[in-house]
Amino acid sequence: MKITEDILYTGVNDHQIDLFEGQYIVPNGMAYNSYVILDERTAVMDTVDQAFGQQWLANVEEALQGRLPEYLVIQHMEPDHSSNIPAFLERYPETQVVATPQAFKMMNQFFGLDLGGKTVTAANGGELSLGKHTLQFVYAPMVHWPEVMMTYDRTDKVLFSADGFGKFGALDVEEDWACEARRYYFGIVGKFGMQVQNVLKKAAELDLQMICPLHGPVLTENLGYYLNLYHIWSSYEAESEGVAIAYASIYGHTREAALYLADALEKKGVKTAVHDLARTDLAEAVEDAFRYGRLVLASNTYNGGINPFMHDFITRLLERNYQKRTIALIDNGSWAPVAAKTMKGMFEKSRDITFAENTVTLLSAMKPENQAQLETLAEELA
Repeated sequence: MKITEDILYTGVNDHQIDLFEGQYIVPNGMAYNSYVILDERTAVMDTVDQAFGQQWLANVEEALQGRLPEYLVIQHMEPDHSSNIPAFLERYPETQVVATPQAFKMMNQFFGLDLGGKTVTAANGGELSLGKHTLQFVYAPMVHWPEVMMTYDRTDKVLFSADGFGKFGALDVEEDWACEARRYYFGIVGKFGMQVQNVLKKAAELDLQMICPLHGPVLTENLGYYLNLYHIWSSYEAESEGVAIAYASIYGHTREAALYLADALEKKGVKTAVHDLARTDLAEAVEDAFRYGRLVLASNTYNGGINPFMHDFITRLLERNYQKRTIALIDNGSWAPVAAKTMKGMFEKSRDITFAENTVTLLSAMKPENQAQLETLAEELA
């Protein structure tokens, strides 16, 4: 597939995978992207997952059309992008590998490779001439590994963005970009907002016509839309108006309260996204918690604390630096309700968290006074 006159796509689609990184549900598979830049000196941009090595090598061979590659540029050492480095070098032993010093260290850790004199260290801001094309290297540490770099082709004005601007889903499946890109971002990159902001500042200095990520489609139009979403996500601002409601319930009473609140909000014209934490894809719940500026947490008291599913969910939010949000609490307990106190305490070190004035406490089951309290809470959140 031609990206530009000189840049060819050589990646693969994976429909065998069920869990990406062993935890993220990917019903539409994954794409592992790789690219070939044809010039006086030819460069291959990254490899693909181990399971697709032969298919990928065949794609690269077809793109090269009998030429030998001078360079293999490795932007990210996560195995879904780097695991075929040894197979590639066995096929093309004279190729020089271009990477950051940290990436070369990881190559030795993963593969024990003796690259001899076949290495080119990519300096931050450094350049590599292929002939007509000049590659400029942009370090992107902790987006989302420490060795990551991005590569800007100054000729075609293309940014090879490593895992940045990636998404779940194979390329032979049509779906909305933002939904799966948002779930991907907050699941995998969300902790590193400050580092993403630093890279966005560098990207703002480049004349971008195209973004080529290591997952998901090549972005060719309306790049401001994608860049703006990344700015919102990485600065932890709310993207949309609405309320995310996450609940964990044993016998259905806490669930009843959460759904009553959702209904009250919807009647006021407020969009809601409701998640049963015991049954939902938690990555989807995390996505919605970051998407909206208001979050309701409803949990029963359990073992002197909170429901384990709620504990897991809050932990995932904290691991991703959850901040700049309003949180409302719904508590339930039959003799010593402490869920609200426990949930609030888990956010004590979080930045810019405001708690709703109204906290609703159920004693075992919903009662008329609880309905009135939930109506009051809905009014506050609306």
